[in-house]
Amino acid sequence: MSKPPRHLFAHRPSARRRAEGGVAWLFRVATYVVLLAGLAVFGDIMVKGARTVFTSSFPFVNTTFLTAAPQSLYVFEHDGVEHEMSDAEFRVYRTNLEAQAAAAGEPAPELEAETYVYSAGGIFPNIVGTILLVVGSMTIALVLGVASAIYLNEYAKQGPVVHFIRLAILNLAGVPSIVFGLFGFGLFVIFLDFNVSLMAGWFTLAFMVLPVVITASEESLKAVPKGFREGSLALGATKWQTVRKAVLPYAMPGILTSSILGIARVAGETAPIMFTAAYVIRDKLPWEVERAMDFFFQGVMALPYHIYVVSSKIPQNEYSERVQYGTAFVFLGIVALIAASSIILRNRLRSRYRW
Repeated sequence: MSKPPRHLFAHRPSARRRAEGGVAWLFRVATYVVLLAGLAVFGDIMVKGARTVFTSSFPFVNTTFLTAAPQSLYVFEHDGVEHEMSDAEFRVYRTNLEAQAAAAGEPAPELEAETYVYSAGGIFPNIVGTILLVVGSMTIALVLGVASAIYLNEYAKQGPVVHFIRLAILNLAGVPSIVFGLFGFGLFVIFLDFNVSLMAGWFTLAFMVLPVVITASEESLKAVPKGFREGSLALGATKWQTVRKAVLPYAMPGILTSSILGIARVAGETAPIMFTAAYVIRDKLPWEVERAMDFFFQGVMALPYHIYVVSSKIPQNEYSERVQYGTAFVFLGIVALIAASSIILRNRLRSRYRW
């Protein structure tokens, strides 16, 4: 019995098709390798970081790590028991021993302790500084970026000058962050005399992420149908009323998408804040100032800079490793929380403004 004839459009095996199939499998394997590598890195941070942030007893959270400032760790042995104490706890413990010895008329015991820098206490000032830097810089970036996008897309006459400006914005998006850090150090810290402060860090980070915000905002404005503008203008609205009421609300979901991308970059940068805003250690929290204006012109501690310090600037040991992974765990959680808030707001705006 003869075989049925092959369909006219059926795939015929050939060397070229086999080569294409091999390339497709190569791309697939490469994608899975990248995903597995990412999962391995994040999984390692989550597992080891959770051991620092969470505990096995109530309230199941290491409140000291989340509410205290970084301190040195003292490891010593007394009366046959090994102790691990922060700097503040060690001072109190030693003072109590000296008082007990004085009351008994005995010499104070000598405590030979090994000291580990930044391996005790917590990261609360770093959390506060990171949130302030992200919120402040993204506020400035969104205000300036959206205003620039509105001008370029709605008001500017399209010509060589505007095209050159767009090209310059795209080129700025590829500038390394260290260059923005040096730019902010020269302009805001030295020339404008902001010193190492929140204000200098805000504007440096805002300028760094501004190209992304402008480009994404302009694309969102272009996506709004021209009929919305024409209908608004035909009803007698001014240009600004049209932009504010008929264009901007429908472009907001895309603008918030750019803010999500900006948050991910701003929060993770170390080089710009190293020159403009971050301190290794600071005794006071940002709001503990004498005058209200001092709040804006003071440096802060930040999570990415803290991770850099404890990972590369101090001797590495099992105690510093706990701080490294715990800080990275909290840092990823904060970035995810801020980004999730932007995503929720974006989805709500999408459901409200549909066309």
